[in-house]
Amino acid sequence: MFLVDKYINYVNQEVKKEPEKGWNWMVRGFQANKLKTRLLPNSGISKGYQKLESMMMSLVADSLGHEGSYVWGNIFAPEEIFQCFDRRTLSIECLSCYFSGYHLEDYFIDCAQNAGLAPTLCSYHKTFVGAVESGALKAPSYAVTTSLSCDGNLNTFRYLEKKIGAPFTFLDVPYDCDPESVDYLAKQLREMTGQLEKVFGRPFDEERLRRIIAIENETRRELLRFYELEKEHEYPGEIISQLYLMMGTHLLMGTEEFRDLVKFMVEDIQTYPRFTGKRILWVHLLPFYQETLRAYFNGSRKYQVIASDIVLDYAEELDESDPFRALAVKTIRNIYNGSYAGKAEALGAFAQAMEADAVIHFCHWGCKQASGGSILLKEKMKELGIPMLILDGDGIDRRNSHDGQIKTRLEAFLEILDEEDGNAVGAAVSAKKEEA
Repeated sequence: MFLVDKYINYVNQEVKKEPEKGWNWMVRGFQANKLKTRLLPNSGISKGYQKLESMMMSLVADSLGHEGSYVWGNIFAPEEIFQCFDRRTLSIECLSCYFSGYHLEDYFIDCAQNAGLAPTLCSYHKTFVGAVESGALKAPSYAVTTSLSCDGNLNTFRYLEKKIGAPFTFLDVPYDCDPESVDYLAKQLREMTGQLEKVFGRPFDEERLRRIIAIENETRRELLRFYELEKEHEYPGEIISQLYLMMGTHLLMGTEEFRDLVKFMVEDIQTYPRFTGKRILWVHLLPFYQETLRAYFNGSRKYQVIASDIVLDYAEELDESDPFRALAVKTIRNIYNGSYAGKAEALGAFAQAMEADAVIHFCHWGCKQASGGSILLKEKMKELGIPMLILDGDGIDRRNSHDGQIKTRLEAFLEILDEEDGNAVGAAVSAKKEEA
C-alpha cells in the first residue's frame, strides 16, 4: 500500500504541475490497476464482484488508453447506439469517481469554481469540468447527454462544447410515455445516429442494434434472477461494488461480456450460504470513499447492501424489432424520469419484492432531486412499514461529508433495526411459552 499511496501522491502533484504529463501517468495507473484486479483480486468479496471490479477497471483503462475509442455521456445516455459504432461510453459521473482515486476531486472542483461555476452545482459535474479547466482532460470526438434526472446536464455539456469544442447531442426526454412522446424521443435518437454516421465516417447497422437489445434483454432477465437469489444468499461485496454494477448496467448493457458476467454471478451466488443479516436497499448515489459506510457494509455478514435503485432503474423487456422506439421507452420510463412520487411508488414495490429490511437514501450535495424527494420516499416506506434512513453528504467531495455525523446517524439506525429483530425473537419465545 505504501507504493500505491506514493504513486497516487506523485500523480496528484504532476497533474497540478504539468497536466498533460500528469494525465498520462494517471492513465498508466488505471492500466496497472486493471492488471492488479485481474491477478490479485480483492479476497474479501465474492468472485462475481471481483470479476465485476476487474471489468470496470478494464473499461476505463482501455478506453482512456486509446483516444477515439470512446464518447462522453451522462449515466442515462443511450450507449447501445454507440456500441454500433464500436465506441464505448464513459459517463462524466463515473469518470469523476475515478479521478477521485487520485484525490484530485478537490483540486478539480476548485478549478471549476475558480472558472465561475457555482458552489451549489453537483460536485460530479464540477470535478469533470475542473479536469477540463486544469488542462488534464482532452475532448473526445463526441458527447451525448439527456435531460433525465439532473438539470445540470445541459449546462455542463454546453460549457464543455464552448470550452474545448466537444460536439454533443442533447436528448430532450418527455415525462409521459404516450405514443407521441415515444415518437418524439425516437426521432431524436434517429437524428443523432445520422449525425454519428458523419462524425465516425461509417454507416449505422440497425440489425446490430437489434442484436444488442436482444442481449440487453437477456442480461436484464439474468440480473432479476440474481436479485431473487440474493434474497436468500449471502454475497459479500463492498459499497463500491454497487457503483461498478451501475456502470455495467449503464455503460456495458447489451455487451456479451457483461451478460456473461451476470450469468456467472447467478451461478456463483448459489454456492454461498444463507444470509441471515439485514438486507439494505440503497437509494441514489454511493459515497464509496466514506469510512463509516465502508466499515459497516464492506464484506459484512450482518448488513448487506442488496441493491441500488440506480442499478435497475428500468426493469422491463425492450422490443428489439423496433430498436429506436424501444430505447425511447426505456429512457422515458426510467424511474428517475418524471415526478418523484412515481419513483417512490416504484421503489416501494422494489423494496417489497427484494424483501428489504431497510432503505438508506443518500442525499448528495447539490442534487435537488434527491433532497426534494427524500421525504416523499420516507412517507412511502413508512406506509409499507420499511424503516428508512436519510443521510446527507457528498458522493465525491470529501469536504462536504462529515464522517462523525454519518457514523452517529447510521449506528443509531442500525441499532434500531437490531432491536426490532430482537423484539421479534422475544415475542416469538413468549408466544411459545404461553402455548406450552
